[in-house]
Amino acid sequence: MSGLFITFEGGEGTGKSTQLHRLALRLMAAGRQVVETREPGGTPDGELIRSLLVTGDVGRWTAPAEALLNYVAREAHLVQVIRPALAAGKIVLCDRFMDSTRVYQGYAGRCPPELISALENTIVGSTKPNLTLVFDLDPTQGLARAGDRGNAEESRYERKGLDYHRRLREGFRELVKSEPERCRLIDAGGTADEVEARVWNEVTKVLPRG
Repeated sequence: MSGLFITFEGGEGTGKSTQLHRLALRLMAAGRQVVETREPGGTPDGELIRSLLVTGDVGRWTAPAEALLNYVAREAHLVQVIRPALAAGKIVLCDRFMDSTRVYQGYAGRCPPELISALENTIVGSTKPNLTLVFDLDPTQGLARAGDRGNAEESRYERKGLDYHRRLREGFRELVKSEPERCRLIDAGGTADEVEARVWNEVTKVLPRG
């Protein structure tokens, strides 16, 4: 894997998608080859699976079913997009990846950890992110931001209740504590410019020269 794989994680409304695009523009302006992608999604079939996960009734799927659907999409995403881009030496910026399954379905949804571990080991394998930026924000503020986006159709997770979102925040913080070499906690409060500066500070530590 000759490229650089950076993932953006966090709860709803933390601004990670905005910051991913800002980082992509900054890197491309510096002459880097960048691939912007997202999960669930990233491929035509993955986007179809995304619609199954983020729309409809809150109780539409159990946590194990959500994990399985995510990994169906993730396997195609890795094979068709992520691994080829990394092999070509590109920087892949991905909005959510394996850690969202660990936290959304595992920590907050209470999916059996052995199922998630088996899926991750089999499908992700050695294609782990070089850097994972975890955007941290009080869930009440994050949910308010998410509501302001006006995307009611893709609001299934946002409607899971404040307790669920508090567990998400706790789960992401635990992730950072458990893997401090890979994961960095980003304060998602303040202006977009302030958050961008925090992101850039972490990215420069892993960015190859040239």
